[in-house]
Amino acid sequence: MLKDGTILVGASDSKEALYILPKMANRHGLIAGATGTGKTVTLKVMAESFSALGVPVFLADVKGDLAGIAKPGSMYDKIRERLEVCGIAESDFTPAGSPVTLWDIYGEKGIRLRTTVSEMGPILLARILQLNELQSDILTIIFKIADENGWLLVDTKDLKAIVNYVSENNKEFAESYGKMSPASLAVITRAVVALESAGADQFFGEPALNVADYFTTDTSGRGMINILESESLINNPRLYATFLLWLLSELFEELPEVGDLDKPKMVFFFDEAHLLFDDAPKVLLDKIEQVVKLIRSKGVGVYFCTQNPRDIPDGVLAQLGNKVQHALRAYTPADQKAVKAAAESFRENPAFKTFDAIQALGTGEAIVSFLGEDGIPLMAQKATILPPLSALDALPESERAGLITASVLHTKYANAVDPDSAYEFLQRKKIEDEEAIAAAKQEAEAAKAKAKEEAAALKAEEKKQEAMRKAEEKEAQKAENARKRAAKSVGNSVTGTVGREVGKALGSKFGKFGKTLGGNLGASLGRGILGTFFK
Repeated sequence: MLKDGTILVGASDSKEALYILPKMANRHGLIAGATGTGKTVTLKVMAESFSALGVPVFLADVKGDLAGIAKPGSMYDKIRERLEVCGIAESDFTPAGSPVTLWDIYGEKGIRLRTTVSEMGPILLARILQLNELQSDILTIIFKIADENGWLLVDTKDLKAIVNYVSENNKEFAESYGKMSPASLAVITRAVVALESAGADQFFGEPALNVADYFTTDTSGRGMINILESESLINNPRLYATFLLWLLSELFEELPEVGDLDKPKMVFFFDEAHLLFDDAPKVLLDKIEQVVKLIRSKGVGVYFCTQNPRDIPDGVLAQLGNKVQHALRAYTPADQKAVKAAAESFRENPAFKTFDAIQALGTGEAIVSFLGEDGIPLMAQKATILPPLSALDALPESERAGLITASVLHTKYANAVDPDSAYEFLQRKKIEDEEAIAAAKQEAEAAKAKAKEEAAALKAEEKKQEAMRKAEEKEAQKAENARKRAAKSVGNSVTGTVGREVGKALGSKFGKFGKTLGGNLGASLGRGILGTFFK
């Protein structure tokens, strides 16, 4: 609840009001304590107070009872006792609900909440997929390839498509990006498939969350409390932690610098905060520390809720100015060390030993230290935390369903959209490549057939020419034979005539013997002379 424009959290033993100054609320905070010591109540008190101040809030409902903040609480004896301890008159305490928007990655108990693979980025996605350093580097290269080619990675099928494409064309990318092991690419694909099998792929898609939708107020000016249903999500701790870190990063990247404001633009509660840091690689821890350090200049306050302050790295813990420490039990030397570390994070109060006080706290009690006007932490105070104005129990399913459908954002995010992205582009490219290969093959076959046809035609022509040559030779031979026969015939006729004439001439002179000799001599002479011209 609010008191004189401040966020009243509880009261000291002397019933002095303990509150957070709105202008110091973006200096972040910590709510810590063992299970069952009252962290959830403290979170509710602070969330509904920020809402009443007109500041939108985001928080994750890990146990399923935070959605009850939407309905008024009931006045009963324990509430009255707590009010009396805090010095609050019952007449000043009016139970009331706060404006709430329910969100759910799976779309079952809240408005569907999505982001795209591209917006998630390789560093956070690598953590969800549980990739090692080498595989994470390869995933970063894959994102770079997608970015340089303008391929939007919307959902997991886009991611699988581009990993497969890179794997099939590994040699082409090796020159520009270095060799990427086929085994590592296969590991990434299997991790994505495992993510899909766990149902987490529903988180990736369009329409993606517009963080501006978190910066809303109701008609009376109260800040909207955006609650992420996380009972199912917490079963995948890496996805839970990575999603919240992604959302924090989105706020950091989207919001402009505003410097110090009279009150935050938004307050972000990170429940089960230890999950954010468990097994986180150094590059991710550096990113978290950077975001926490710088996001306050964007007007956003971040409050980590966890069991033990040791769950928070020192670099982040040093940024948390407003602290509420519920009871811790020291049953072992390790526990005692944890309590000592928690106690030493507070500014010592000479009235009591913080180490002892933390162990002696009851449910609903805490050691608190908030930032003063000058930004310096005040001394540790023992506090009784106020009861929330809203209900402590879970929201009935019928009321939950009514809240979901009544939201103006329900229609905006209800139906998934599958835009033209990397998967579709690579599918088209594959078809185009196959068609190009088929066309080239067909062209090659046509060229081969044409060449074969031309070779056959040339061979036929050569055969034809050869046949013509042979026919010509045959005709020439016939003509030659005919010429020879004619010559022989003429020769025979001429020799016969010459022989007879010579025979007649010799016969008249030498008688019968001269006639025979003249005939033979004339024939021989005729054949000799004519043979020279007609052979």
